[in-house]
Amino acid sequence: MTTRSPADDAVLALLLEVAGTPKPGNVDRRRDLADLRFESFLGGAVGAREGLERAARGAAVGHAFERAVAGMAARARTNTQFGCLLLLVPLLRATRTGDLSPSGVDRVARETTVDDAVAFYRGFERVDVAVGDPPADAPALDVRRGADAEPDLRGRGLTLRDVMATSANVGDDAERVPDRNAQEWVEGFPRTFRAAEWILADEGPLADRAARTFLGLLATEPDTLVATAHGPATAREASAEARGVVSDANPTDANPATDANPTAPREGTPPDADAVHGIDLEAAESLAASFLERGINPGTTADLTCGALYVALRRGAETGEAGASRNGREAEP
Repeated sequence: MTTRSPADDAVLALLLEVAGTPKPGNVDRRRDLADLRFESFLGGAVGAREGLERAARGAAVGHAFERAVAGMAARARTNTQFGCLLLLVPLLRATRTGDLSPSGVDRVARETTVDDAVAFYRGFERVDVAVGDPPADAPALDVRRGADAEPDLRGRGLTLRDVMATSANVGDDAERVPDRNAQEWVEGFPRTFRAAEWILADEGPLADRAARTFLGLLATEPDTLVATAHGPATAREASAEARGVVSDANPTDANPATDANPTAPREGTPPDADAVHGIDLEAAESLAASFLERGINPGTTADLTCGALYVALRRGAETGEAGASRNGREAEP
């Protein structure tokens, strides 16, 4: 583990995530969206620092998260990294305990309180956040209620992890795309730690590794934000298109998964590290252009990429390492 400041690494993870290019459908250093600009994400990362520092010093998870969101909103003047902060804060708390591992961050989640849940809900009053409707049997827990939900949270004794468990549960709706960030909270952050290993084993600039990791994550599972904005079918189509990019990195897996071709990528099955590392980012530019034209914005996948970057940085990943990128060329600005 590095001896660098955890808050420094958390801010750097926010910056590296948005700098990774291309991340189809998302803001990156070459692309703005109609209502979001690259520089807004830089401001959001800087503004979130106070809350991240509080998490690193051991402040309550909900309090640190609310402060990070407030700082982000004040500096970016919009929602740039709400989901990233929801993952970074418990990772920072796990770092504080000396156990940045799946079991360590799971312990942090299980130790959250009702006060943490209330602070989390207040965070929704700071910025607009695209979220799906709550479960039919829990309308009182709609996060869009903000602080108005406090009596219901306290009356039911719901901790922040309890709230996440509700969000992660799709019930009997097999078509619904789960809240991936909430799944991380209740499952011990498996996507985050797996993706961190992809980053650590990769070569070249960290921003390029982040872009390849983003594509690997999107190829594995449909994105929650895309499903919220466009529906589950579109989210699954976008994930399948990302699997095509990953398959192109491994031509033997270029055809859809079938009994005759069992090694091809399947939804829910992560690609192996070599397939992720072999992704041609220039070839992914066409997918980026297509997603941008269609308004497909896999923001939850970017959140997971940010969390993975933080873990990779804590485990020794460095910026500024000399050498060519995976395609044999120096990284372009």
